[in-house]
Amino acid sequence: MKAREVKRRKMVDKYAEKRAELKATGDYIALQKLPKNSSPVRLHNRCSLTGRPKGYMRQFGISRINFREMALSGLIPGVKKASW
Repeated sequence: MKAREVKRRKMVDKYAEKRAELKATGDYIALQKLPKNSSPVRLHNRCSLTGRPKGYMRQFGISRINFREMALSGLIPGVKKASW
């Protein structure tokens, strides 16, 4: 799944300029002929370490589970467990 997402992200980057041009001109027929995976809507955020799709934290790019493990072991600078 991680490889599939990487492939989609590359395709989105490759066709981004062409998609913008076609949208600006209003040529929706040519837009439909582009590959499906070139649409940015098809991208899904995944954890960069495990590929987990749910519980993704955008600020760190990892899932909540990995975030917690890394924070508790001190691998993420500036993050500490709350206590009051």
